[in-house]
Amino acid sequence: MKKIIILALALLTVAGASAQKAAKPTKQIVTTVFITDLDCENCAKKIYDNFYGKGVRSVKCDVATKSVAVTYDASKNSPEALKSSFADLKVKVVKHMTAEEFEHYKEHHNHSGHSHSHHNHKH
Repeated sequence: MKKIIILALALLTVAGASAQKAAKPTKQIVTTVFITDLDCENCAKKIYDNFYGKGVRSVKCDVATKSVAVTYDASKNSPEALKSSFADLKVKVVKHMTAEEFEHYKEHHNHSGHSHSHHNHKH
């Protein structure tokens, strides 16, 4: 009888540990790109040095596209919550999008490297 009780307790302990692991939110690493009013390298440095947020893994600024890509754990943060970090740094967020949406956005809004030779006018 003791063996059955000990075995039952051992099984309950294992089952309880498994249930706790299942209940813990899994890490979901995502990148959100924020289009901002970033206009110089000093502003980018201010963001690199002072940007914070729960679960933030990395921050990459691009002055040319006025974008800041933030990679973070989505189980600990969200784009809306990260906006407060920008506000604290006096950086205005115009919009935010996924990294994939940003690639599409760049194709349609960035003319660097765009050849105008096929147009019939001079620059």
